[in-house]
Amino acid sequence: MGLLATLQSNFQHVLLYESPELQLKTRQHIPHEMLTAAAQQELNKAKTADQDCTLGIEDFLVLRLLQWFKQDFFSWVDCLPCSGCGGQTQNAGSLSPSTDDVRWGGQRVENHFCATCDLSTRFPRYNHPEKLLETRRGRCGEWANCFTLCCRALGLDARYVWDSTDHVWTEVYSEAQQRWLHCDSCENVCDKPLLYEVGWGKKLAYIMAFSKEQVVDVTWRYSRQHAEVLSRRTSVREAWLVHAINGLNTNKTGFVFMPNEDEKRNHLVHVRYSATKDQYCRVSRSSEVTRGWDQCIWKKDAVFRKVETDWQMVYLAREEASAAGRISWKFDFSPAGMKVQSVSIMASCKSFHSGRVCWHVDAGKTHAEFFGNGVMYPILALNGCSEFTITAELSGGEGEMSWQHAQLFRQSLSEDVVSFEIIVQLQDA
Repeated sequence: MGLLATLQSNFQHVLLYESPELQLKTRQHIPHEMLTAAAQQELNKAKTADQDCTLGIEDFLVLRLLQWFKQDFFSWVDCLPCSGCGGQTQNAGSLSPSTDDVRWGGQRVENHFCATCDLSTRFPRYNHPEKLLETRRGRCGEWANCFTLCCRALGLDARYVWDSTDHVWTEVYSEAQQRWLHCDSCENVCDKPLLYEVGWGKKLAYIMAFSKEQVVDVTWRYSRQHAEVLSRRTSVREAWLVHAINGLNTNKTGFVFMPNEDEKRNHLVHVRYSATKDQYCRVSRSSEVTRGWDQCIWKKDAVFRKVETDWQMVYLAREEASAAGRISWKFDFSPAGMKVQSVSIMASCKSFHSGRVCWHVDAGKTHAEFFGNGVMYPILALNGCSEFTITAELSGGEGEMSWQHAQLFRQSLSEDVVSFEIIVQLQDA
């Protein structure tokens, strides 16, 4: 995965931590009252010992949370014990992910093989933090992923930190100290940013922090050897990196579909969305699943997902107080050095009374419209373009329920059908 795709993917991923429902579920796993009480006691002791103590309760809460997470909640996995005899196994490559594995971001499944039993034990590398609350095991990726969620669930201002030399951790903002604290849940350490370069001897290059607000290049606070680090930052030009980060932060709600290595090799990007499951399936990326209708959109304006429990129907509609709603999806192939050979789009919508749904695609000065009637349409005007945006606009309707008279992706909760599908054949630019 290229650097831009990595930045984009992580920026989208951290939005999962902001789900109120997931934060509530996470707090049910954390003994937060006990941790908060212990943190308050330690703060009181610190202030008794030093009247000029400038630390706050969140500083001690982070320490207690790190300790609990490592000692009581999460476990490290090199190789799982054999599911047959309980003995040692060895990592013997990869196995195919199941549908449920893919649902939780486990596209990669390790084969932990027992030579004694001639038996394979599966170890899916889940990437969805909700699933990690259940499995409670993994390596640094799973640890930092789940720990960052735990921090956000307790109301701590936390961000996920990615290191290009194959490590990840968390940063938590200290209100009392007015700065970000390095927190590595795998090591149960706090505020030791030189751990990797000085302690582990890592040759650092790119270290990026991701929160719901922004992407930040934090490389320099983790190194004393800035000149050496800069000499290793050769993946992209520095000016390009600044531009890319600024672009992500300016359009922080915007997700862009970009091809990974498999999609570039196969010259294909194929995406489906199911309103019932409320998930995107990246068919061309080993059926990678992204949950949540708004997790893969470029822009939205006054649109929400409505579930009618009485009628057992689901759809997207505009917000009640809005005269119009708008939602768009963006595809960009220029960073991969590719352009469109052909595009086909299928979208379903439903309108009542005078409600209207208008679908169109735009690529620079190129503009085309199509119907949202569940039929796959080839969009010939996009051939040769390097990027395009698909937009649906909802308007019209009558009376107090006018917002409900223009609907996207309406379908029964008992159905499992594709509501929205885009197939892009690519060619080298």
